[in-house]
Amino acid sequence: MMPLRLTALMAGALAMGLAALTAAAETRTITDATGRQIEVPADPRRVFAAGPPAATLLYTLKPDAMVGWPRAPGAEDMPFLRPGTRDLPALGRLTGKGDTVNLEVLLTARPDLIVDYGTVNATYRDLARRVQAQTGTPYALIDGSLPTIPATLRTLGELLAETQRGETLAAYAEATFAGIDAILAAIPEDRRPTVYLARGPEGIETAARGSINAEIIDRVGGRNVVAAGPDGLATVSPEQVQAWAPEVIVTIDADFAAHVGTMPEWQGIPAVRDGRVYLAPAAPFGFIDSPPSVNRLIGLKWLAQKLYPEAAAPDIEAEVARFYTLFYGVTPDRAALAGLLGSGHPGE
Repeated sequence: MMPLRLTALMAGALAMGLAALTAAAETRTITDATGRQIEVPADPRRVFAAGPPAATLLYTLKPDAMVGWPRAPGAEDMPFLRPGTRDLPALGRLTGKGDTVNLEVLLTARPDLIVDYGTVNATYRDLARRVQAQTGTPYALIDGSLPTIPATLRTLGELLAETQRGETLAAYAEATFAGIDAILAAIPEDRRPTVYLARGPEGIETAARGSINAEIIDRVGGRNVVAAGPDGLATVSPEQVQAWAPEVIVTIDADFAAHVGTMPEWQGIPAVRDGRVYLAPAAPFGFIDSPPSVNRLIGLKWLAQKLYPEAAAPDIEAEVARFYTLFYGVTPDRAALAGLLGSGHPGE
């Protein structure tokens, strides 16, 4: 019997190996957000994310296919990440600020697909073409705007051979948008608060209306005091913020949140005076941007509760736990939730 069992096991292993080789060898042609037609594996097994937004998106859809992170997760991120992804190597990034990946490192990682997620323009289209030509690895660019998240989840889910998961996450995104619309339908625009997004320890870097970094504020109905301009990010002065007099300040910088109450140049601003400066949670991915990816879906709910506490869902802890379970594959316990959301309540 033993030889027969070994033979069966060997045959099974051989069949599995052949199936894997066949799946890896099968390809199909897709059209990415730039209109480029790309031949991609039917079931990508090793995917390189071009930057943090793409890494977050890839993590939520197919974490087992990640070959690394653009930058290593911090210790504070680890409890909120799947165990199998925590120790993946930091490979660098192809897009955005920060460490740029060496193409030799990229090739050593042996990806069968490169995914980028963000702004779609001629610059990023040319980068995709150039990297694909240099590495021989298909490079797909996906629209990273907030309204397209449901479609993006379905598109990338199909691209990664994770169609059902893409559909599940897309349905959550659509329900989130519908919930925000329901809240806004009952609040006239002139009753929605003015908002300033403070970045950096001095709080003077900000994002203008319509920019990808402040898109979430626009979507939740906050009236961003910084007018739309040619650049997404801008540096302003505290005097300018004084003139704008925002009713709410949202920040992604813990130092600024901790010290704004004692910074003389910020005194008298309604948001500071009224205790409406909110530090957005940031682990494992930011609620506002950092990066601007699907993590903003839970940011919408969190921000809606800050701007409209009487209209939004009262139990934000339950909402966060549900989102982290569904998207990140980790269910935070009460202590973890308190630590995560407690950092979003400076001075409370």
